[in-house]
Amino acid sequence: MQGDIKPEVCVIGLGYIGLPTAAIIARANCPVTGIDVSEKVVETINRGEIHIEEVDLDGLVRGVVQRGMLRASTQIVPADMFVIAVPTPFEKDGEHTPDTSYVMAAATEVAGVLKKGDCIILESTSPVGTTEAMRDLIAGLRPDLKLPGLAIETPDISIAYCPERVLPGKILEELTHNDRSIGGITPRCARKALAFYKRFVRGACVITDARSAEMTKLVENAYRDINIAFANELSIIADHMELDVWEVIRLANRHPRVNILQPGPGVGGHCIAVDPYFIIHGAPGQSPLIRTGREVNDAKMHHVAARAEALITDNPGIPVACMGLAFKANIDDFRESPARFVAARLARQFGDRIKVVEPHAAKLPAEFGGTGAELVDLDTALETCGILIVLVDHDVFKVVPPEERARVLVYDTRGIWPDAKGGSPEPGLRLAG
Repeated sequence: MQGDIKPEVCVIGLGYIGLPTAAIIARANCPVTGIDVSEKVVETINRGEIHIEEVDLDGLVRGVVQRGMLRASTQIVPADMFVIAVPTPFEKDGEHTPDTSYVMAAATEVAGVLKKGDCIILESTSPVGTTEAMRDLIAGLRPDLKLPGLAIETPDISIAYCPERVLPGKILEELTHNDRSIGGITPRCARKALAFYKRFVRGACVITDARSAEMTKLVENAYRDINIAFANELSIIADHMELDVWEVIRLANRHPRVNILQPGPGVGGHCIAVDPYFIIHGAPGQSPLIRTGREVNDAKMHHVAARAEALITDNPGIPVACMGLAFKANIDDFRESPARFVAARLARQFGDRIKVVEPHAAKLPAEFGGTGAELVDLDTALETCGILIVLVDHDVFKVVPPEERARVLVYDTRGIWPDAKGGSPEPGLRLAG
């Protein structure tokens, strides 16, 4: 840090990572301007309100906006530190080609206001080499500036890659306390970024190079994806062998060196379901295990949908509740959600028999339009539906007592109701996994 001098910070992208990051930086008394393409998002934040659901974020944003430490804009502004936190999806081209266009568009905007001494930090999860590609783009746009790794002389600008490691629902806590990898284009760049992050990160900040930091982020989520794939494949095997997968996992995990994760209807979100493809795209001939993990988890969605379709078809006329749309419990994020995929597929096939319970949604996503499916609250679903398909393990679902689901068919893909029995009209076996 440079005494009490606080850098002016510009955070580009005010989504699930960008807004919490901007708010935490502002809490550290650094003046922050957040940039977003959405005028609605900008207006919401400037009122001291938020457009996403995250624990304690509303109070933090309200406080830093009221103190004048955070403001939002649709236009890039000059700053000392630029933090890029924009989406990095993949193309729907069958090859899952990474799309870094949002990163490059943000870098183009930043290039227009850069001055000597500035630092650019990319936080968006990115394929290996993206930080260097961003540097090269800026070099072409600003030939008046010396860029790190390209000039023999001391560079005018620092560029680094620093990915987050956060869990939705605990983002503020984990942005502050989790360790961070600080990957600089050069060691000098890494030191500049390190000094910035030490203002608001209490976890260890470990210096490395940009490419290693990019790969580390991808590896972390690919590792989790493969472990979830084992659990999901095990659930399909147990189904084939007519075994209770939850019991098998519970017993196996009593081994001191075994820790099998819990299966579900697939894998969703904008990290675990996406990041492995960035590795596969970069090394297609060297990543068969990672590719297989992705294929297993994607196939689990279709397995769940097929079992649900069979259950609904075998019980004609009975209303069905699809419980949950989010990609994980207790959040309002539906990106790449397997629950959303399954529920929408059932809505297209069974129309107004499908009721959707999602406490974190004000309306159904666009793909439910015209299907006749209806968003209902939990009490309505329990009172009117004879089939319950559990797709998300929201806390509010877990506490439904046995007597409120005593005479319904239950397909529990999350294992939240181990006591559940199905029946219409006579009790039968619970469908698991």
